[in-house]
Amino acid sequence: MTKTDAPHILLINPWIHDFAAYDAWASPLGLLTLAGILREHGCRVSYVDCLDRFHPRAPRPAREAPFGCGPFLKTRLPKPAPLRDVPRHFSRYGIDPGWLREDLRTRPAPDLVLVTSGMTYWYTGVQETIGLIREIHPNAPVVLGGVYATLCTAHARRVSGADEVIAGQAEESILGLVARYTGCRAAPRHAPDDIDAYPYPALELQRRIAFLPLLTRRGCPFACAYCAANLMDSRRLRRSPAAVAAELRYWHRRHGLADVALYDDAFLSDVPGHALPVLEAIVRADLPLRFHTPNAVHVRGITPETAGLMFRAGFRTLRLGLETTDRAQHRQLDRKVTAAEFAAAARTLIQAGFNRDQVGAYLLVGLPGQPAAEVLRSIAAVKQAGVRPLLAYYSPIPGTSLWPQAVAASRYDLTAEPLCANNSVFPCRREAFSWTWIAELKRHIASG
Repeated sequence: MTKTDAPHILLINPWIHDFAAYDAWASPLGLLTLAGILREHGCRVSYVDCLDRFHPRAPRPAREAPFGCGPFLKTRLPKPAPLRDVPRHFSRYGIDPGWLREDLRTRPAPDLVLVTSGMTYWYTGVQETIGLIREIHPNAPVVLGGVYATLCTAHARRVSGADEVIAGQAEESILGLVARYTGCRAAPRHAPDDIDAYPYPALELQRRIAFLPLLTRRGCPFACAYCAANLMDSRRLRRSPAAVAAELRYWHRRHGLADVALYDDAFLSDVPGHALPVLEAIVRADLPLRFHTPNAVHVRGITPETAGLMFRAGFRTLRLGLETTDRAQHRQLDRKVTAAEFAAAARTLIQAGFNRDQVGAYLLVGLPGQPAAEVLRSIAAVKQAGVRPLLAYYSPIPGTSLWPQAVAASRYDLTAEPLCANNSVFPCRREAFSWTWIAELKRHIASG
C-alpha cells in the first residue's frame, strides 16, 4: 500500500447518554489498538473523541481530579420514554455537537468510519453520533463495533444507523474489513495470537494522554454469572513481562505518563505463571508510575509476595473483586472467593503497606432477588476487614448465565429495550427507583 492510495480511516468514540457518567480511567483501548494496527499497515488514520475532556472549547475544571480521572462535560437531554418513571436527570456526556461538526469538517473525507460502543444502554449516544457523521460525511461507510455491538448485535443492526455491525474482537478482521470497503489490501505483519508483536495503541491521537490503559493479558479464566468478559473475548493470550516493561518505559519516557490503569480482567488469576513475573519486571524497570486497577484483582491471588511487589511497583488504587460476602450468593455468582479469604487478603495488603484509602472492595448491588440486608451485611464485613466498600450497581447483560433471572426479576422488559438495563435505575428491583435506598446504603458506608 503506497502513501498515495492509502485509505483514510476515521475512528470515533461516541457520546454517552445516561443518568450519570464519570471518567474513571475510561479509554476506548480497543479502538485505539485498531488505529495502531491500521497505521502500521499504511493507512492514514484520524481520531475524534466525543467524550474529550480536554477539547480546547471545553471549560477547564476549577481543580484537576487525581490520577488522570475527571468529569465529562454534561448537557441535559429529554429522558427516554422507557425510563420516564425514574426521578433523575438524563444527559449527554461529552463535547457539544457543534464542536463535533467542526472537528469532522476539519479532517479529510474518510474512506471508512469505525465507531466503537460501550455499555448496551448507551446506544442512543451511538445513534446520535452516527447520525451526525452521516450529516457531515453522507457517503462514507460506517462500521460499528465494541461492547453494545457485540452483546446486542441484532438490536444494533436495526437501530444504530451503521452500515455494518461487527461482534467481538476486530484485530484479526480489520485488514479484511478495510480491503472490502476501500479496495486497499495489506498483508498482516504479525500473527493474531502474538500480542507482544502488536503495535502500541495510538494513544497519541488523543488531544491529551491522561493515563496509560494497559493490558498484560487477554481473556478471563472465570465464568462469573454477571460478567460479559468471556462473551467479549474468549481467547487466553498473555504478554511477556519484558514486553509489558518496554511499553511502560515507552509511554513514560516519550510522553511523561505517570498513571497506569490496568485493564486486565484477571491479572492475579495465575500468580506464578504471569502476575509475579510481570510485577517483578515492573519493579526492575524502576519507573515513577502509579498503577490503578479499575477492573479489580482476584482476591485469592493476593499473597504476601504479590502484595509486597504491588506496593513496591507503585500500585495506588487497588480494587478487589468481592461482590458479596453472602455464601449462598457467591455459589450462584462466581465461586471466586470466600469471606475468610477476603479478610485474609485485606490483612495482607495492609501489612504490605497499603492503607484504607487505597484499597476498596466492589460489592454488587441490585442483583435479582437480592435482599437489602445482604448488602448491609457485606458492607459491614468489608469495613471490619479495614478496607473501603465500593458499591457496584448491577447491570443485566444478555448472554450471561444471570440474564434469565434478571429478565424475570425486572420491572422493565429487558429483552425489548437495552436502555432498561441501565444500572443507575436498579432494573432488577421490583420497586421503583428510590433515592432513599441509595442514601441508606451510603450512610452505612460512611458510619463507623
